[in-house]
Amino acid sequence: MIEEFKSSLGKVYLTVETDYENRWIFTDWQGYLTADNIKTGAKAYVDALAKAGFSCVLNDTRSVRGPWDHSMDWVLNEWAPNAAQAGLRHFALISTPETLADGSAATFYAHLTAFEAHVFDNMADARNWLRKQCS
Repeated sequence: MIEEFKSSLGKVYLTVETDYENRWIFTDWQGYLTADNIKTGAKAYVDALAKAGFSCVLNDTRSVRGPWDHSMDWVLNEWAPNAAQAGLRHFALISTPETLADGSAATFYAHLTAFEAHVFDNMADARNWLRKQCS
């Protein structure tokens, strides 16, 4: 099942796919993200995780433009504990090195304590790590 989330301008900023074969939720973020986009999208894929009974998320942010530090406090202090409570245990975040979005990913990784997360620069390594966690 794939769900799309669109901005007020009608552009897709997130797709959420429940991957039953791998037993994880795959998210693909795109464009410039507002605080509202992040809150809506992050809550939606945690709901999908809980509904599926999974514990793993493959989170692709390579198409994000710009930083998302404006939402860091909410992500770390509200979303992450709620996601862990919903069953999230292993989180693979794919980011593009040397971008503003990657700086946000590094901050997220450095301060996260609610569940295990790793940041990757490519899909293959992220999928391999997550497969070991989710099998």
